[in-house]
Amino acid sequence: MTSPHQVPNPAAEAPPGFADLAGELLGWLKWGVLVAGVLGILICALMLIIGRRNRSATAYEGLVGSAWVIGGLALASVAALLVGAFQI
Repeated sequence: MTSPHQVPNPAAEAPPGFADLAGELLGWLKWGVLVAGVLGILICALMLIIGRRNRSATAYEGLVGSAWVIGGLALASVAALLVGAFQI
């Protein structure tokens, strides 16, 4: 039995014609994240290689940068799960 003062809570629904566009945009963003992640890891690896001898600051920045890249990729990989957990 519902209370007469209960607020309605309808399910999320895309406006007509926007579901395909939203899916396409999300696909493009996922692709961009993957490309940026691969590029970021490769750049950090190059910094580690270059900074091996007499450039410890460069190697350090490459190591710290790789942690940020991996963290960003991990966040992107669980984005849908996180948003799904907080559905209203």
